[in-house]
Amino acid sequence: MRAVWFTRYGGPEVLELAEVPEPHPGPGHIRIQVRAAAVNPYDWKVRTGAESGGRPLERPVITGQEASGIVDEVGEGVAGVAPGDAVFGPTVRGAVAGFALLRHWGPQPRNSDFVASAGLAVVSETAERTLRHLGAPPGATIVVHGGAGGVGQAAIQLARLRGLAVVATAREANHALLASLGALPTTYGPGLAARVAALAPAGVAGAIDTAGTDLDELIALAGAPHVVSIANYAAAARGAVLTFGGRDSAWDVLPRIAALVEEGRFRVPVERVLPFREAAEAHRLSESRRATGKIVLVPDLD
Repeated sequence: MRAVWFTRYGGPEVLELAEVPEPHPGPGHIRIQVRAAAVNPYDWKVRTGAESGGRPLERPVITGQEASGIVDEVGEGVAGVAPGDAVFGPTVRGAVAGFALLRHWGPQPRNSDFVASAGLAVVSETAERTLRHLGAPPGATIVVHGGAGGVGQAAIQLARLRGLAVVATAREANHALLASLGALPTTYGPGLAARVAALAPAGVAGAIDTAGTDLDELIALAGAPHVVSIANYAAAARGAVLTFGGRDSAWDVLPRIAALVEEGRFRVPVERVLPFREAAEAHRLSESRRATGKIVLVPDLD
């Protein structure tokens, strides 16, 4: 099969479209014929070696974390899904490939196509996980720091569905987007705590940090135990919650996300669609941090 991989750490130029062996599912896994794969910041952090902890690259890595496609093989012990089903989910050992393995999945929403569903899994799981850590009761107000990014947009929507009020931060150019999702927008940077206090005079029950900045301001607003970060490695040392998934993952939310998309109550916009052969350009766009929608790669037709 064809896949986009890298054999050394580096910039986007290390990504190559190559012929690689096909994977096959083990117990609890399914295999999909990939129709679309989304690009996430984690992808280029892995590509640069930033996530390796200094470990050398031992073997080529197929890029990508999540994909949508058609089930064509089902591993032992898997129930509720069969060859021919359309699904989306996080991948095992790469997404930008002809075939990919999934351990968790949701059914493709009936009103969605493969491009739109490719980017649902990672942002919705991450947003759901942070909200579960926060545990804010209905009627409370929370802060979503970095609300215009993919996880931020998902967190705003899922928080509103929980009955929470949301103050969200972004550049002023993205304030209309935040408002369209039901959040009260404000800017980040110095003075954040005062700006949020003006919008939420009764106080906030917690804060979700997707940006990795302004940690002191968020702690001043909500108290360290009520700040949940996915982006600031200093958070845990300051008494806040730093979450990367793993044992506390929330992949069980995927079928609910599919239902919410079908009901028109949840959306993940797509900003750019590129062929596999332009994966380097997709990574460059993701690294620019200017995209407010998902960047999606689709298999080359030639």
